[in-house]
Amino acid sequence: MGASRSSGLADALGPDEGAGGPPEEGAGGVPGDGPENFESPESAGEPMCPEPPPDSGAELLAALLDGMDAALCAFDAGGVVTHWNREAERILGWSAQEAVGRTGFAGWAVRRADAHEVQGRLMAAMDAPGRQVHEFALLRKDGSRVLVRTQSARVLGADGKPAGVYCAFSEVHAQIDLERAIALSEALLEDASWGVVLVDVDLRPTVVNAYASRALGGGRTTLLGRPLGELVVQGVEELEAALQHVLAEGAPGAPAEFWVTLRTAEGERRRCWRSGFLRLASPLAEEPVPLGVGWLFRDVTATKLAQQEADRLRFRTSQLHRAVRTASECEDPMEAVTSLLDFALAGFADHVLLDLTAQGPTAGEVMEGERLVRTAATPSDAPGPCLLVAGGAIPVRYGPGHPALQAVERTGSVRTSAGAGEAADAAAAWAAERRWPRDAAHALCTVLRSRGRTLGVLTFLRAANRAAFERPDTAYAETVAARVAGAVDLARVVGAGE
Repeated sequence: MGASRSSGLADALGPDEGAGGPPEEGAGGVPGDGPENFESPESAGEPMCPEPPPDSGAELLAALLDGMDAALCAFDAGGVVTHWNREAERILGWSAQEAVGRTGFAGWAVRRADAHEVQGRLMAAMDAPGRQVHEFALLRKDGSRVLVRTQSARVLGADGKPAGVYCAFSEVHAQIDLERAIALSEALLEDASWGVVLVDVDLRPTVVNAYASRALGGGRTTLLGRPLGELVVQGVEELEAALQHVLAEGAPGAPAEFWVTLRTAEGERRRCWRSGFLRLASPLAEEPVPLGVGWLFRDVTATKLAQQEADRLRFRTSQLHRAVRTASECEDPMEAVTSLLDFALAGFADHVLLDLTAQGPTAGEVMEGERLVRTAATPSDAPGPCLLVAGGAIPVRYGPGHPALQAVERTGSVRTSAGAGEAADAAAAWAAERRWPRDAAHALCTVLRSRGRTLGVLTFLRAANRAAFERPDTAYAETVAARVAGAVDLARVVGAGE
């Protein structure tokens, strides 16, 4: 303390005033300020100041700078490099010992022809608030050039005046890659043509884009944090199993398709989603820590239904082709009828009934059901081939309004089903009332017509575990009925000729 004060005093006096000896009192000196008059804290009875702790601020600053992902350097007001971190050394090859203390970048980190412009643009940040972004071509230690993007800003001193500039920089291609990644994530999470859902480790949505919110039938915020089981009625087990597999094992190698049933305000909807999965891991952890799953999907219901319909049509066409070839080899036309029905039944229905009119019936007799005779049928209690009914001469007494009689009246086809959600006993009673097998829950009756005459009714039946007949099924049944009617008509002509 005494040395610093003496040094300050000598500086104040100047070399000439202090050369002739100690100053006298009143001559501009400080009385009693010599070593002999200095009173130490111990002699005054005051406690001595503790030894100051080692200055760890510089070490902390150095550690923070070296741990940064971006390269950083700093200049003082005169343009001298004062800081240089490890990322800057990695990019340019110059160590901190080689960089700190140099004035500007001229001749070592920048070509001399460009040094003035680069230095001017960097130091201009001292006179402007905020950050300034520039792109420069810098020199590596090996002489190669690298294009960097810099962000520079001024550093204010304790007096509030600019005291220097700091500059953070990174290679342009790395910056562009980062910007592309950010732009891609923002685009996916806005209105991409695929649904994007980020799911946490508890399998709850955390981010939902616009496509996914429409597909799931909710708002982008109302879907967050809700279990998938609240949105998906059927198929949620398979979907959650896939998400858990991705969390545990990683993403599968190919997209997967899931059929799900959604609960919406309009009712339940069955959809098919082609889905891909990505396991999300934190880039900041030393070991990959799963953050959740990125689930990307697209609604392919229309495409899948079209494919199924094409496959169904291809199969049915093949069955009809085989049925016609087989029937053409039958000597007995009624044997050809049962062969046609066996081929038509495969994959289409569980039971088939063939009810024919008697020879030359009147219209009233047919409408009353008195003259419709069960001619061929499949077993009512078990799957089996369609066989002719032995001694089939007893009329089937269908009640008024029976679907088979409606088909005769309309000269067309009639579809009907048991009430949805009915108990098994009620459905069985519904089938027994119509003189059908007890397991029948869906029926399709189509009329047999040949040479302008009604020859009978063909009835296809499905059990409750299958879907009801639809319009494409009606077209197929009518095609089969036309071929059966031709064979029945031939059988009658042949029988009449004999």
